[in-house]
Amino acid sequence: MGKPFIAAKMPAQVNLEPGQYFWCACGKSSKQPFCDGSHHGTEFVPSMFKVAEKQDAWLCQCKHTKNPPYCDGTHKTL
Repeated sequence: MGKPFIAAKMPAQVNLEPGQYFWCACGKSSKQPFCDGSHHGTEFVPSMFKVAEKQDAWLCQCKHTKNPPYCDGTHKTL
C-alpha cells in the first residue's frame, strides 16, 4: 500500500456526538479528518468508527497513526 497524503502534522480536536463516523485514511478529503470520498480509485478505504457517548477526541490528520482514527503522536516524527 502506498503512503497516505499528510493532511496536517497535528491532530484535529473534534466534538463527537453518538453515532457512526468515517475517518479519512488517504489524507485527501476536503472535510478532514472525515472522509468525503476522495479515496475512490485508490487503494485507501476510510476507517469506520462508532461513538457511544458525546465526547471530545483528537483525530489523526497525518494519517500515520498506529491507532486509527485517534492521534498517537506519530506526526511529531514525520
